[in-house]
Amino acid sequence: MKTLFFVLLAAVLGGCAAPSVPRQPEAATGWTAKPGWATRHSAVAAANPLATQAGWTMLQEGGSAIDAAVAVQMVLALVEPQSSGLGGGAFLLHFDGKTTQAYDGRETAPAAADSRLFLDADGKPLAFRAAIAGGRAVGTPGAVRMLEMAQRAHGRLPWARLFAPAIALAEAGFPVSPRLHGLLRAEQQLAQDPVAAAYFYDAQGKPWPVGHVLKNPELAAVLRRIATEGSQALHEGEVAQAIVAKVRGHSSNPGHLSLADLASYRALQREPLCFDWQPAAQALRICGMPPPGSATIAIGQILGVLARTPASSLPLQDGLPGAPWLHLYAEASRLAYADRAQYVADPAFVQPPAGGWAGLLSPDYLAQRASLVGPQRAPQMPAGRPGGTALAYAPMPEQPEQGTSHISVVDARGHALAMTSTIEDAFGARQMVNRGKGLAGGFLLNNELSDFSFVPEAADGKPVANRVEPGKRPRSSMAPTLVFERGSGRLLMSLGSPGGAMIIHYAAKALVGNLQWGLDMQRAIDLPNFGQMEGPLLLEDKRFPTATLQGLRANGHSVQEVPLTSGLQGIAAVPGGLFSGADPRREGIVLGD
Repeated sequence: MKTLFFVLLAAVLGGCAAPSVPRQPEAATGWTAKPGWATRHSAVAAANPLATQAGWTMLQEGGSAIDAAVAVQMVLALVEPQSSGLGGGAFLLHFDGKTTQAYDGRETAPAAADSRLFLDADGKPLAFRAAIAGGRAVGTPGAVRMLEMAQRAHGRLPWARLFAPAIALAEAGFPVSPRLHGLLRAEQQLAQDPVAAAYFYDAQGKPWPVGHVLKNPELAAVLRRIATEGSQALHEGEVAQAIVAKVRGHSSNPGHLSLADLASYRALQREPLCFDWQPAAQALRICGMPPPGSATIAIGQILGVLARTPASSLPLQDGLPGAPWLHLYAEASRLAYADRAQYVADPAFVQPPAGGWAGLLSPDYLAQRASLVGPQRAPQMPAGRPGGTALAYAPMPEQPEQGTSHISVVDARGHALAMTSTIEDAFGARQMVNRGKGLAGGFLLNNELSDFSFVPEAADGKPVANRVEPGKRPRSSMAPTLVFERGSGRLLMSLGSPGGAMIIHYAAKALVGNLQWGLDMQRAIDLPNFGQMEGPLLLEDKRFPTATLQGLRANGHSVQEVPLTSGLQGIAAVPGGLFSGADPRREGIVLGD
């Protein structure tokens, strides 16, 4: 029975480089050293300089953090189309000076989808690459509707004003960046869509060169409608009709999205999930997204287990995490990812273990899990059973999770947000929506349904918690994070990153680097990346000395060096103001005063 289950797992991962090594969501395109940015009152950190400038302009005009984030996101939809946009979803964590709120704009499965969505006629899982290009994996987008909800509650500027920078850039054009050009060169499926091919490539089928001024009048027209009509302009009428026609009309891989799915989509406000952590004598409260977000639980478990091991007192070695610390981190991660695979899914469809998600972060449970961490790599790290929970679900097999973009903002009033948005894989479903009005360009659709388990149940008949169901939100690794001083409630940090399932590790690294090891935000982001899920322990290529690799192998780890392209953006409170960082692995910058 178990053999059949792992045969299905191998089928899910077909098309990836190897079952044990996760395919990275976006390719590496270089390293540009960043200085870090010191400001006194406010900061905007985003993945592209043009987007950062748009957000900073809104703050200069008296806008709020959420106003800045809307402007940033609309520009990112234009200049970073591979990562996020109108056709995707987002998680947002907002702090108004007193209260933290979580906004869920995650995509949903169409009403006509079911648990067999990613199975072929013989009941076998589709290869990942074959499943995501086309309409099958497109979920109902939620980012715009979620931003509208949050801006109504916390905005200070008119909604329409927030779209002006993106509209102007779309009409006048923007220079193709080195990263966009590099990803287009590596992309193999996007040019199969005629609309995308005509927009991203020249007459010879080559991607536009770096610096080419790329205009998107179709996107400008759609943004102008959303600016005047709100999210309804995307979810109803001619834009919605164009989305549905694109999804359902795909020649070889159609999907199920309908006009009713778009019209009925609702963004949700949830209670943030928070946990306590005390590194380096600091009493902290870390808040993030609850399920269907998986990152806060996983990060809290990793940090909580490490705090109960010698890792809490291990310093950096020559400025880098050493083998003893990485060993303990890897084991804590394996425990966290086992629980993630076992339990985490849309809370409207599954019950949390032990009566609540906080049970996975309770001190007693973390102590129990930490007792499984020894001096050598354990042969297995199974899911735990908080409160004696009966295992009603089968663990979800590991499968690829893909790319995103992150925005952090602190405004002059002390209001802050962390927002991560996504269309899933680089360039999403490789489907560009255009209304057919004779304007070039458009916007890309997500392939977010591939975050559901392709395998709906195990061989023994137990269902996977994160299987496809109508109206369900797929599990996510997006990790928008706000950190507070416990007791006073003072905001200390806004943080997040793109990177698929590795987001959890990228965020955890930055938290430990800044709050435990005392690095400034930029240096914490610069630290080499690492992560452990299933398979080998992944280390960022050429960033660790040979002695570290040898030490980990002596502890029983299979180690593989690979490019790990995080896109961390972080803003940290420091004496006298703020100090912010942007990932040198991508193109982001920070602006503020």
